[in-house]
Amino acid sequence: MRGLVPIGRALFALIFITSIFSHFSGATIAYASAHGVPLAGIVVPLTGILALVGGVMVLLGYRARFGAFLLLVFLVPITLIMHDFWSVSDPQAAQLQKAMFLKNTAMVGAALFIMYWGSGPYSLDD
Repeated sequence: MRGLVPIGRALFALIFITSIFSHFSGATIAYASAHGVPLAGIVVPLTGILALVGGVMVLLGYRARFGAFLLLVFLVPITLIMHDFWSVSDPQAAQLQKAMFLKNTAMVGAALFIMYWGSGPYSLDD
């Protein structure tokens, strides 16, 4: 069962690590700007770096508690600002934003678990 822990860390970290490229795209920056994110051209790439660093820390199990905290700092504002399904008038778009909101909420829960339990076996902190 110990072998499941690094697999879980990798699956959790994957979304953060692979999203780095979109944080430098004009479309993502424009989307954030349209949601009222101030200085989106600076903030969006910085949040991408934050997600990448936190994701790599969790993946490797190197100071995973701090890495999970970084992911929490990334997730909470993005979830509340970018996936505000309650303010979307189109039912189909609202449903999509609700799904994204709930996905992020689940990832917040996973980050909280990692903050409490740490990286577990087969990690650089082990």
